Amino acid sequence: MQNISFDLVVIGAGPGGYVGAIRAAQLGMNVACVDRRATLGGTCLNVGCIPSKALLNASEHFANAASGSLGNMGVSVGKVTLDLNQMMQSKNDIVGSLTGGIDFLFKKNRITRLEGTASITASGKIKITDGKDKGDYQTEKIMIATGSTPSSLPGVSIDENRIVSSTGALSLNALPKKLVVIGAGYIGLELGTVWARLGSEVEVIEYLPRILPGMDSEVAKKFMTIAQKQGLKFRLGTAVKSVKPEKHGVSLAVTSADGGTEETIKANIALVSVGRHPATEGLGLDALGVVMTPLGRIAVDSRFETSIENVYAIGDVIDGPMLAHKAEEDAVAAVEMMVGKAGHVDYDHVPGIVYTAPEIATLGKSEDVLIDACVDYAKGVFPFSANSRARAQGHPDGFVKILACAETDKVLGVHIIGHDAGTVIHECATAMAFGASAEDIARTCHGHPTLNEAVKEAALAVDGRAIHM
Repeated sequence: MQNISFDLVVIGAGPGGYVGAIRAAQLGMNVACVDRRATLGGTCLNVGCIPSKALLNASEHFANAASGSLGNMGVSVGKVTLDLNQMMQSKNDIVGSLTGGIDFLFKKNRITRLEGTASITASGKIKITDGKDKGDYQTEKIMIATGSTPSSLPGVSIDENRIVSSTGALSLNALPKKLVVIGAGYIGLELGTVWARLGSEVEVIEYLPRILPGMDSEVAKKFMTIAQKQGLKFRLGTAVKSVKPEKHGVSLAVTSADGGTEETIKANIALVSVGRHPATEGLGLDALGVVMTPLGRIAVDSRFETSIENVYAIGDVIDGPMLAHKAEEDAVAAVEMMVGKAGHVDYDHVPGIVYTAPEIATLGKSEDVLIDACVDYAKGVFPFSANSRARAQGHPDGFVKILACAETDKVLGVHIIGHDAGTVIHECATAMAFGASAEDIARTCHGHPTLNEAVKEAALAVDGRAIHM
């Protein structure tokens, strides 16, 4: 296929790429989207966000049934057994239905789907190799939405067999007797939780002296206590020096983060979850002269345009949190500004969610950040143990914490640990987007009984007048 021309070619069909392609098509652009995968949805849908949530849901049901805790509610079950193959098939079925859904949306919006590995040869020119749509393509504009890939540690080779990334951890064909998770961030804790629920011994190793780096420390501390009760083990302040595959497992050499005697840890599987890095290799950016940031991401202006005219970038390849929903917002704003509309992304109010049990959700400034910045703030905390819906559901763990400016009462941050925290946080996102005060939330009528009443009570607690505690 040669010399086919478009208004916009999007490189990458993940959440940012496919959403941007659809919005551009809605705005009247002739759009193509190219991805090396045969299925749409990128890392998030194929080997990330969605399959992990499917396994988190399935493993939680299994753990609840196997623990006998349902008996307290009068629900008796017989011997509970794990059919891992069926669990994985269910996960794959969910992924398949959703990738098919995106394919339908592409057809509905008349988006040309291209399969192969794309590089930018010049402004307005794309070359596709290693796929069924090989060829050269002309386009007025290009948007890079290639996302990110798992990072590793020096000297640690991920083979997706015994030393796995998140991709491999989502497709294990047998329950590991022991799983070591390297990194106590979002991904490590979510996947560690999955396998712990299914019966694996899980040990989490973190270089820093705390889990969930960057998250509100009070929330992180609370979750660690809960996770330990669930069976997860933690080694904090620990450096991994090497990970070597063996005949029946892996061997890890570790020391304290500040040095010391080396220790050996044996496990069946090691999961490396030490972050992700932008997927920019092979795009031809160096030859094109695209300016990069000191952290190795693509530099863009306020319109998401790179240093090369009509070449844009969004999502994980530019600065900001590496989150699917952030990439979607970037993409919509970018294509809207391409056609002269007022695209906008509110980076101050991007929710971060950890889908463990209980869930963790965070928004805005953490208490640690406010303290470091010497901001005068007021704090309201309300426990789910005092919330009637949480108690009725059997989920009393956790709390809602609201941080507000001491002078203006404007909400600066909300941090939630508890059942469905990832859903509850969004009323706070809307409130903060409109500049709400804690008093605004406190004066808003909340339905009873709901988990969201804990948000109202936390807002009341900012002023020391929570009702139910």
